[in-house]
Amino acid sequence: MDNQLFAYSPIVDRSPIRWPGGARVAFYLGLNIEHYQVDKPSTSIFGGTAALAPDPLNYGWRDYGPRVGIWRMLQSLDRHGVRATALLNSDVCSRYPQIMQAGLERDWAWVAHGRDNSTFQAGMTREEERAYLVEVVDTIEAATGRRPRGWLGPALTETFETPSLLAELGLQYTLDWCNDEQPYELAVPGMYSVPYSIELNDVSMFVSRSFTGPEFLQAVRDQLDQLYEDSAESGRVMALCVHPFSVSQPFRHRYFDQALEYIAGHEGVWLATSDEILDAYRAGRGVEAEAEPEREGAPH
Repeated sequence: MDNQLFAYSPIVDRSPIRWPGGARVAFYLGLNIEHYQVDKPSTSIFGGTAALAPDPLNYGWRDYGPRVGIWRMLQSLDRHGVRATALLNSDVCSRYPQIMQAGLERDWAWVAHGRDNSTFQAGMTREEERAYLVEVVDTIEAATGRRPRGWLGPALTETFETPSLLAELGLQYTLDWCNDEQPYELAVPGMYSVPYSIELNDVSMFVSRSFTGPEFLQAVRDQLDQLYEDSAESGRVMALCVHPFSVSQPFRHRYFDQALEYIAGHEGVWLATSDEILDAYRAGRGVEAEAEPEREGAPH
Protein backbone atom coordinates (compact mmCIF):
# COMPACT_ATOMS: atom_id res chain seq x y z
CA MET A 1 0.00 0.00 0.00
CA ASP A 2 1.08 3.60 -0.49
CA ASN A 3 1.97 5.72 2.53
CA GLN A 4 -0.94 8.02 3.27
CA LEU A 5 0.50 9.66 6.39
CA PHE A 6 2.58 12.25 4.52
CA ALA A 7 3.23 13.37 0.96
CA TYR A 8 6.54 13.69 -0.83
CA SER A 9 8.07 17.15 -0.30
CA PRO A 10 11.59 17.90 -1.61
CA ILE A 11 13.37 20.21 0.81
CA VAL A 12 14.49 22.53 -2.01
CA ASP A 13 10.87 23.44 -2.86
CA ARG A 14 9.74 24.64 0.59
CA SER A 15 9.25 28.06 2.11
CA PRO A 16 12.26 29.08 4.24
CA ILE A 17 12.27 28.33 7.95
CA ARG A 18 13.56 31.01 10.34
CA TRP A 19 14.62 30.00 13.85
CA PRO A 20 14.54 32.37 16.85
CA GLY A 21 17.34 34.91 17.08
CA GLY A 22 18.49 34.27 13.54
CA ALA A 23 19.85 30.81 14.34
CA ARG A 24 20.50 28.52 11.40
CA VAL A 25 20.36 25.15 13.17
CA ALA A 26 17.89 24.15 15.89
CA PHE A 27 19.50 21.50 18.09
CA TYR A 28 17.89 19.20 20.63
CA LEU A 29 19.29 16.38 22.75
CA GLY A 30 16.95 13.39 22.65
CA LEU A 31 17.60 11.61 25.96
CA ASN A 32 16.07 8.13 25.98
CA ILE A 33 15.02 7.25 29.53
CA GLU A 34 13.75 3.70 29.43
CA HIS A 35 12.62 0.73 31.47
CA TYR A 36 12.99 -2.85 30.24
CA GLN A 37 11.14 -5.96 31.38
CA VAL A 38 13.52 -8.58 32.71
CA ASP A 39 11.87 -11.50 30.91
CA LYS A 40 11.64 -10.04 27.38
CA PRO A 41 14.34 -9.61 24.72
CA SER A 42 15.19 -6.06 23.69
CA THR A 43 18.09 -3.87 22.58
CA SER A 44 21.16 -6.05 23.07
CA ILE A 45 24.92 -5.81 22.87
CA PHE A 46 25.32 -9.61 22.46
CA GLY A 47 22.78 -11.57 20.47
CA GLY A 48 23.88 -14.96 21.77
CA THR A 49 21.90 -14.63 25.00
CA ALA A 50 19.20 -12.17 23.90
CA ALA A 51 16.42 -14.77 23.80
CA LEU A 52 17.06 -16.06 27.32
CA ALA A 53 14.95 -15.15 30.34
CA PRO A 54 16.53 -13.86 32.42
CA ASP A 55 19.38 -12.48 30.32
CA PRO A 56 21.78 -10.90 32.82
CA LEU A 57 24.31 -9.91 30.17
CA ASN A 58 22.03 -7.70 28.07
CA TYR A 59 19.60 -6.67 30.81
CA GLY A 60 22.48 -5.56 33.01
CA TRP A 61 24.00 -3.60 30.11
CA ARG A 62 20.75 -1.71 29.66
CA ASP A 63 20.18 -1.29 33.41
CA TYR A 64 23.52 0.51 33.71
CA GLY A 65 21.75 3.55 32.22
CA PRO A 66 19.40 4.51 35.07
CA ARG A 67 21.78 3.30 37.77
CA VAL A 68 24.99 5.00 36.63
CA GLY A 69 25.13 6.39 33.11
CA ILE A 70 22.47 9.06 33.36
CA TRP A 71 24.09 10.66 36.40
CA ARG A 72 27.37 11.05 34.52
CA MET A 73 25.46 12.44 31.55
CA LEU A 74 23.69 15.05 33.69
CA GLN A 75 27.02 16.59 34.65
CA SER A 76 27.76 17.29 30.98
CA LEU A 77 24.28 18.58 30.20
CA ASP A 78 24.51 21.00 33.13
CA ARG A 79 28.05 22.05 32.22
CA HIS A 80 27.08 23.03 28.67
CA GLY A 81 23.62 24.43 29.36
CA VAL A 82 21.74 21.78 27.39
CA ARG A 83 18.14 21.20 28.46
CA ALA A 84 17.16 17.66 27.49
CA THR A 85 14.16 16.42 25.59
CA ALA A 86 13.35 13.38 27.74
CA LEU A 87 12.00 10.48 25.68
CA LEU A 88 10.24 8.84 28.58
CA ASN A 89 8.83 5.37 29.13
CA SER A 90 5.91 5.94 31.50
CA ASP A 91 7.09 3.11 33.78
CA VAL A 92 10.12 5.28 34.59
CA CYS A 93 7.78 7.61 36.52
CA SER A 94 7.27 5.10 39.31
CA ARG A 95 10.41 2.98 39.03
CA TYR A 96 13.13 5.66 38.91
CA PRO A 97 11.83 8.61 40.95
CA GLN A 98 15.28 10.15 41.38
CA ILE A 99 15.59 10.50 37.61
CA MET A 100 12.17 12.12 37.41
CA GLN A 101 13.14 14.59 40.13
CA ALA A 102 16.36 15.47 38.30
CA GLY A 103 14.40 16.16 35.12
CA LEU A 104 11.78 18.25 36.90
CA GLU A 105 14.49 20.33 38.55
CA ARG A 106 16.00 20.99 35.10
CA ASP A 107 12.66 21.65 33.41
CA TRP A 108 13.12 19.01 30.74
CA ALA A 109 10.65 18.66 27.90
CA TRP A 110 8.79 15.34 28.26
CA VAL A 111 8.01 13.22 25.21
CA ALA A 112 5.94 10.05 25.63
CA HIS A 113 7.97 6.96 24.67
CA GLY A 114 5.57 4.13 25.44
CA ARG A 115 5.08 2.24 28.70
CA ASP A 116 8.43 0.44 28.52
CA ASN A 117 10.90 -0.49 25.81
CA SER A 118 9.81 -4.11 25.83
CA THR A 119 6.22 -3.42 24.70
CA PHE A 120 5.26 -2.48 21.14
CA GLN A 121 1.82 -1.61 19.78
CA ALA A 122 2.14 -3.96 16.82
CA GLY A 123 -0.85 -6.31 16.75
CA MET A 124 -3.05 -4.18 19.02
CA THR A 125 -6.57 -3.34 17.93
CA ARG A 126 -7.47 0.35 17.77
CA GLU A 127 -9.32 0.06 21.06
CA GLU A 128 -6.42 -1.73 22.74
CA GLU A 129 -3.91 0.79 21.46
CA ARG A 130 -6.04 3.73 22.53
CA ALA A 131 -6.30 2.37 26.08
CA TYR A 132 -2.54 1.78 26.09
CA LEU A 133 -1.78 5.32 24.88
CA VAL A 134 -4.19 6.86 27.38
CA GLU A 135 -2.40 5.06 30.21
CA VAL A 136 1.04 6.17 28.99
CA VAL A 137 0.11 9.82 28.44
CA ASP A 138 -1.92 10.17 31.64
CA THR A 139 0.87 8.61 33.72
CA ILE A 140 3.46 11.05 32.36
CA GLU A 141 1.12 14.01 32.84
CA ALA A 142 0.46 13.04 36.45
CA ALA A 143 4.18 12.66 37.19
CA THR A 144 5.40 15.82 35.47
CA GLY A 145 2.43 18.17 35.76
CA ARG A 146 2.57 18.65 32.01
CA ARG A 147 0.79 16.69 29.30
CA PRO A 148 3.33 15.43 26.76
CA ARG A 149 2.99 16.96 23.32
CA GLY A 150 5.25 14.58 21.42
CA TRP A 151 5.59 10.84 20.87
CA LEU A 152 8.44 8.45 20.13
CA GLY A 153 7.42 4.83 19.80
CA PRO A 154 9.54 2.18 21.55
CA ALA A 155 12.02 1.15 18.83
CA LEU A 156 10.27 3.83 16.69
CA THR A 157 7.26 1.56 16.18
CA GLU A 158 3.69 2.57 15.35
CA THR A 159 0.50 1.09 13.96
CA PHE A 160 -1.41 2.75 11.14
CA GLU A 161 -3.74 4.12 13.83
CA THR A 162 -1.10 5.66 16.09
CA PRO A 163 -0.95 9.22 14.69
CA SER A 164 -4.72 9.71 14.72
CA LEU A 165 -5.00 8.25 18.22
CA LEU A 166 -2.25 10.57 19.45
CA ALA A 167 -4.10 13.54 17.96
CA GLU A 168 -7.29 12.47 19.75
CA LEU A 169 -5.33 12.54 23.02
CA GLY A 170 -4.05 16.05 22.38
CA LEU A 171 -0.52 15.25 21.24
CA GLN A 172 0.88 17.28 18.37
CA TYR A 173 3.87 15.49 16.89
CA THR A 174 5.75 12.26 16.44
CA LEU A 175 9.50 11.67 16.18
CA ASP A 176 9.16 8.23 14.61
CA TRP A 177 9.68 9.10 10.94
CA CYS A 178 13.38 9.86 10.51
CA ASN A 179 13.05 11.15 6.95
CA ASP A 180 13.72 14.89 7.12
CA GLU A 181 15.80 17.76 8.51
CA GLN A 182 12.78 20.02 9.06
CA PRO A 183 9.39 19.58 10.74
CA TYR A 184 6.41 18.99 8.46
CA GLU A 185 2.66 18.48 8.68
CA LEU A 186 1.18 15.00 8.62
CA ALA A 187 -2.06 14.11 6.90
CA VAL A 188 -3.68 13.74 10.34
CA PRO A 189 -5.06 17.21 11.21
CA GLY A 190 -3.02 18.91 13.92
CA MET A 191 -0.18 16.38 13.79
CA TYR A 192 3.41 17.02 12.72
CA SER A 193 6.64 15.15 12.28
CA VAL A 194 9.69 16.56 14.06
CA PRO A 195 13.12 15.23 13.04
CA TYR A 196 14.73 12.46 15.06
CA SER A 197 17.83 10.52 14.02
CA ILE A 198 18.47 6.81 13.81
CA GLU A 199 21.88 7.60 12.27
CA LEU A 200 23.22 10.18 14.77
CA ASN A 201 22.21 7.80 17.53
CA ASP A 202 24.61 6.23 19.99
CA VAL A 203 23.08 2.74 19.82
CA SER A 204 23.29 2.68 16.02
CA MET A 205 26.82 4.04 16.05
CA PHE A 206 28.41 2.17 18.94
CA VAL A 207 26.49 -1.12 18.88
CA SER A 208 25.55 -1.62 15.23
CA ARG A 209 28.63 -0.01 13.64
CA SER A 210 31.30 -0.27 16.35
CA PHE A 211 32.23 3.42 16.32
CA THR A 212 35.01 4.49 18.64
CA GLY A 213 34.59 7.53 20.87
CA PRO A 214 36.68 9.76 18.57
CA GLU A 215 34.67 8.59 15.56
CA PHE A 216 31.42 9.47 17.37
CA LEU A 217 32.76 12.94 18.16
CA GLN A 218 33.83 13.50 14.56
CA ALA A 219 30.43 12.39 13.28
CA VAL A 220 28.66 14.90 15.55
CA ARG A 221 30.95 17.68 14.37
CA ASP A 222 30.51 16.73 10.73
CA GLN A 223 26.72 16.58 11.12
CA LEU A 224 26.53 20.06 12.58
CA ASP A 225 28.98 21.58 10.13
CA GLN A 226 27.08 20.20 7.13
CA LEU A 227 23.69 21.26 8.48
CA TYR A 228 25.05 24.74 9.19
CA GLU A 229 26.32 24.99 5.63
CA ASP A 230 22.99 23.76 4.23
CA SER A 231 20.96 26.17 6.37
CA ALA A 232 22.10 29.42 4.76
CA GLU A 233 18.67 29.91 3.17
CA SER A 234 16.42 27.85 5.48
CA GLY A 235 16.79 26.48 8.99
CA ARG A 236 17.55 22.84 9.73
CA VAL A 237 17.10 20.60 12.78
CA MET A 238 19.84 18.53 14.38
CA ALA A 239 18.82 15.79 16.81
CA LEU A 240 21.46 13.97 18.84
CA CYS A 241 19.80 10.84 20.21
CA VAL A 242 21.44 9.10 23.15
CA HIS A 243 20.97 6.32 25.69
CA PRO A 244 22.79 6.56 29.05
CA PHE A 245 23.69 2.86 28.99
CA SER A 246 25.65 3.43 25.77
CA VAL A 247 27.23 6.86 25.36
CA SER A 248 27.84 7.34 29.09
CA GLN A 249 30.11 4.36 29.52
CA PRO A 250 33.26 5.79 31.13
CA PHE A 251 35.53 5.32 28.12
CA ARG A 252 33.04 7.08 25.82
CA HIS A 253 31.77 9.85 28.05
CA ARG A 254 34.55 12.35 27.41
CA TYR A 255 33.70 12.31 23.71
CA PHE A 256 30.04 12.96 24.45
CA ASP A 257 31.08 15.88 26.64
CA GLN A 258 33.30 17.25 23.88
CA ALA A 259 30.46 16.86 21.38
CA LEU A 260 28.16 18.97 23.57
CA GLU A 261 30.90 21.55 23.98
CA TYR A 262 31.26 21.82 20.20
CA ILE A 263 27.51 22.17 19.66
CA ALA A 264 26.95 24.66 22.47
CA GLY A 265 29.83 26.83 21.29
CA HIS A 266 28.96 26.74 17.59
CA GLU A 267 27.81 29.91 15.86
CA GLY A 268 24.14 30.05 14.86
CA VAL A 269 22.91 27.11 16.93
CA TRP A 270 19.70 27.36 18.94
CA LEU A 271 19.78 25.00 21.94
CA ALA A 272 16.14 23.96 22.04
CA THR A 273 13.77 21.10 22.81
CA SER A 274 11.59 19.25 20.35
CA ASP A 275 8.55 21.08 21.79
CA GLU A 276 10.18 24.46 21.18
CA ILE A 277 11.23 23.49 17.67
CA LEU A 278 7.66 22.59 16.76
CA ASP A 279 6.37 25.86 18.24
CA ALA A 280 8.87 27.91 16.25
CA TYR A 281 8.02 26.04 13.05
CA ARG A 282 4.29 26.53 13.55
CA ALA A 283 4.70 30.19 14.49
CA GLY A 284 6.59 30.78 11.26
CA ARG A 285 3.55 29.47 9.40
CA GLY A 286 1.02 31.51 11.32
CA VAL A 287 -0.02 28.74 13.73
CA GLU A 288 -0.34 29.88 17.32
CA ALA A 289 2.12 28.12 19.60
CA GLU A 290 1.23 26.50 22.90
CA ALA A 291 1.50 28.86 25.88
CA GLU A 292 4.83 28.19 27.60
CA PRO A 293 6.78 30.13 30.20
CA GLU A 294 9.73 32.13 28.89
CA ARG A 295 12.93 30.11 28.92
CA GLU A 296 16.59 30.85 28.49
CA GLY A 297 18.43 29.35 25.57
CA ALA A 298 18.86 32.05 22.94
CA PRO A 299 21.12 31.25 19.98
CA HIS A 300 24.78 32.09 20.29
